[in-house]
Amino acid sequence: MTVKDLSQLSYLKLELEEEKRRLAELTAAATGCTATLTGLPPSSKMTDKTALAAEIADIKNALLEKSRQVAAEYARLTRFIASVDDSLTRLVLSLRFLDGFLWSEVAARIPGNSEDSVKKICYRYLKNRSNCPLCHEHMCDNHSSGIG
Repeated sequence: MTVKDLSQLSYLKLELEEEKRRLAELTAAATGCTATLTGLPPSSKMTDKTALAAEIADIKNALLEKSRQVAAEYARLTRFIASVDDSLTRLVLSLRFLDGFLWSEVAARIPGNSEDSVKKICYRYLKNRSNCPLCHEHMCDNHSSGIG
């Protein structure tokens, strides 16, 4: 597991929020409310209620799929973090990658730790885990059994 792998949940959540924003803009345009359509190209086509309805339906489907992806990624990260033996490391990983806190916020929530120390806890754990000869791209149970 890499930092990039661990960061996917936050990126998926950002994508989900962007889709929600687009849906709100389109819904406002379709209902005749005044709204600034910042993410959409200017076009007289957007005044066509049928085109707006089709676009809204597409975005709702995309939102549903993205929500499923977020839930699956959350479950995957939760399993990975739960497999970590050390409670401090689990806490750091949870706060950073599940809750989406900045490193400074992670450090503030764990007394006696600095931003730099919580980063080191995370990166050191991931580096040691990646050095396990039996680990591949996915989780490996060898660390909890003392191998690797």
